Amino acid sequence: MGIRKGDPDALEEFYDRTSKQAFGLAYRILGNSASAEDAVQEAYLMIWRQGSKLDPTRGRLKSLLMTIVHRRAIDTLRSERGQRAAGAPEDLDYLAGTSPDPAERVALTMDREDVRSALGSLPADQRSPVELAFFNGLTHVEISEKLGVPLGTVKSRLRLAMGKLRIALGNV
Repeated sequence: MGIRKGDPDALEEFYDRTSKQAFGLAYRILGNSASAEDAVQEAYLMIWRQGSKLDPTRGRLKSLLMTIVHRRAIDTLRSERGQRAAGAPEDLDYLAGTSPDPAERVALTMDREDVRSALGSLPADQRSPVELAFFNGLTHVEISEKLGVPLGTVKSRLRLAMGKLRIALGNV
């Protein structure tokens, strides 16, 4: 892997192959081109600066990039709302690790079209909380308030949805 060795041509090629999808994800979350560009740039910089730590046996680089972009965009969104997560790790060792969060496993292992199809197969009352959490960065409490349902109901719907997504995407 050229990026691990510090090859700028490898980073350029990776950028050319992935930047549109990375920007699309950031823009969908943030709804603002400038903020989306910043999130994407920070993600590529993180990969470049810590490229020597990348372990190709732990997954695809594109999946890692999309996870970093998602986290950066959500951090930006929360920061704009005054809710930046304290002590959030900013290290590829953490981001590249296996996460117990099913939504992160989905993002790391599946392409966008597969995820979109799987989300579309969920009942609306389960799909909505997943989209609000993943694409809007809302907390469980905020989802509860937005949907006007009890917090326990939101958590149950998210747990059911994640289970169905795991099955639909082959991550049993």
